[in-house]
Amino acid sequence: MARSGHVRRFARPRARHVAGRRVSAPRSPAPRGRFLSPPAVVARAARADRYGLVLILLMLGFLLNAFTTGTVVKVGRLLLFVLTLRLALRTSRVRRPAALAITIIAVVGTVLCGVLALAHRTRLGDGLLDVWVGLVLFVVVLVIVWRVITHEVVTGQTILGALSAYLIIGMMFAAFFGALTELGTADFFVGDAPTNPSTLQYFSFVTLTTLGYGDFTAASNAGRLLAVVEALTGQVFLATLVARLVAGFQPRRRRRAGRQGSPPPGQ
Repeated sequence: MARSGHVRRFARPRARHVAGRRVSAPRSPAPRGRFLSPPAVVARAARADRYGLVLILLMLGFLLNAFTTGTVVKVGRLLLFVLTLRLALRTSRVRRPAALAITIIAVVGTVLCGVLALAHRTRLGDGLLDVWVGLVLFVVVLVIVWRVITHEVVTGQTILGALSAYLIIGMMFAAFFGALTELGTADFFVGDAPTNPSTLQYFSFVTLTTLGYGDFTAASNAGRLLAVVEALTGQVFLATLVARLVAGFQPRRRRRAGRQGSPPPGQ
């Protein structure tokens, strides 16, 4: 404000004459608005996120659990999931101190549980190993979901991250079902149904997707409670995920408007 009470007016940049030609003075760059360029956002997210490799590692763990058994295989799967956790932390751009602390805790816990399970080969060791697998996968799914819901624009990496998170939930509950089997005194399923990592994983994904075939049923109250929690988790995850994907989807007209730096029609 000027002293006389009048509003100070900023002078416009004057044109210059260079070699007899009138050249306009360069304008200062316009401030960023709320509508950023979607192609730039997509390219930046694609460079940062690599959920395709995360999904490949998870599928490998899924196949190992479906076709192999034994304590050594469980330890191998745990190492694979710790590698997946490290990759998810790096892909999701978690702050370095937090990522380092989570990695150290995961490695130390994996070494302790792995040595205990391989040295004694008891049900207690296998049960603690299953619990640790479930906890590691729980951290992985939290990291991936946090990153997916912060995507400004839905990309292919967003879809791969969502698929990875959904797959992790099924394997996480399968590990907790295995822990109940090893730490409990009775069979996990009703009747003479076989209880092994393959059938537990099958039961977990049937419960997660609420298919309800009925060929396997949890026998204990703890098993039934955990199955109900998994079914509710699957439904809430799908509902919130679909809403997030729809909210982040941008049609072609909006992308063109964003590329030109103007808001889309109707905004």
